[in-house]
Amino acid sequence: MEAHIFLFCISVFFLLFIRLLIRKTHTKKLPPGPAGIPILGNLLQLGSSPHESISQMAKLYGPLMSLRLGSVTTIVASSPVTAKEILQTHDQTFANRPVPDSVAAQPNPEGTLAWIPGDHRWRNRRRICNTQMFTTQRLDFLQHLRHRKVHQLLAHLKKHSDAGTPVDVGSLAFATSLNLISNTIFSVDIVDPDFVTAQEFKDIVWRIMEDAGKPNLSDYFPMLKMFDLQGVRRHVRVSYLRLHEIFHEIIAKRLEGRSATDTTTRHGDFLDVLLDQCQEDQPDFSLETITSLILDLFIAGSDTTGSTTEWAMAELLHKPETLRKARKELLEVIGSQGEVKESDLEQLPYIQAIVKETMRLHPSAPLLLPYIAGNNADVCGYTIYKGNQVLINAWAIGRDPEYWSDPLSFKPERFLGSNVDFKGRDFQFIPFGAGRRICPGIPLAQRMVNLMLASLLHSFNWKLPKGITPDTLVMTEQPGITLKMAVSLCAIPFTEEKE
Repeated sequence: MEAHIFLFCISVFFLLFIRLLIRKTHTKKLPPGPAGIPILGNLLQLGSSPHESISQMAKLYGPLMSLRLGSVTTIVASSPVTAKEILQTHDQTFANRPVPDSVAAQPNPEGTLAWIPGDHRWRNRRRICNTQMFTTQRLDFLQHLRHRKVHQLLAHLKKHSDAGTPVDVGSLAFATSLNLISNTIFSVDIVDPDFVTAQEFKDIVWRIMEDAGKPNLSDYFPMLKMFDLQGVRRHVRVSYLRLHEIFHEIIAKRLEGRSATDTTTRHGDFLDVLLDQCQEDQPDFSLETITSLILDLFIAGSDTTGSTTEWAMAELLHKPETLRKARKELLEVIGSQGEVKESDLEQLPYIQAIVKETMRLHPSAPLLLPYIAGNNADVCGYTIYKGNQVLINAWAIGRDPEYWSDPLSFKPERFLGSNVDFKGRDFQFIPFGAGRRICPGIPLAQRMVNLMLASLLHSFNWKLPKGITPDTLVMTEQPGITLKMAVSLCAIPFTEEKE
């Protein structure tokens, strides 16, 4: 008996020794990084704004850095060069994502586009997005629906302009984004014309984004997932179920009036495209999986569009001269009596530059979505090992002084006459990511943000409420998976005669 115990202890010691030896060997080849504390590693060093904390660490340890977040080894790329190596040179190795526990809490997470592995299912869904949903022809066909939603927003603002009362720009931008994306997907409004129901949807979506951005022990210590110690999975699942319930009702109504032979029952929107795939018995499309895909598009499209519009308005009110330049361009191109349409956007280079500069300084997802190494990969002289998590600090990359002059200042002029764009070819500017997992919805997001911002600026001039000046306007960020303003922007719309 004693011999068995002795042999068992020797075996355990030997296994621990080999594991420690392998870890040390890996550590020598891993990118450098800060020392952590036992068990937690570098978790406590992330603070409330991980993208900022990691950016400061990268100044000490380099643009490719390794962190130990609990039991998860995480590699962070903080420069255009390292991002290009990962997202372009080794894009096949980093084609998959680790799925956070808050995301796995939704019904049918395998139906998503953002989180599933880069296998045939992802390729099929991505192909449908690229060839049938986010095409110029499809978006042009549905633009009248988005124009109608912008008219609704402007009519609402007119009441505040007449009364001289401030509006919560962030809430209105978010509510309008909800309707822009819901009309593109469903041809129906999610939010009522007076924006009364906007708060419920804002709360649901923000709860999902907030839970996704919380440090969750289940993600850093996978062995603890089954216990859901912080209750994140239980908390966020309620929001997912509510959205699925709403989407199921819309889909059921569409199916009732839909006929395979009568084209007059078709709306030509994204839902029709997805239902066509289900009807053709495509193995990767079913009523359950398309609901998860729609949820992906809905959350990503509404939250990021709304927050980017709010940040752009805040930067313009923070710099009144830039605001005057933007309105001048709009009045010269559109005229004082006209209205902004999506077809006008190409003639508004300064508005486009404002949107790009906003995305540079305030990328919606500062660390993008995480990647996971499918195999060992040599990157910039270091080894990223199979199973390592990888983060791309798009926030730091957009502020890299080697690529951007005066990087902390809001200067839309830097994009005038520049070929730098956010479509994945210029790695110093990747708010939507790059490589094979780049956001497929860029064409729609580009239209929605530019249309909403241009319409807000063309129809009204804007000023801050009494007691707030451009210098005292709070421009700090609220921590989360997406960058929101810590203090929601309030401003007063007015016409020249009302000033």
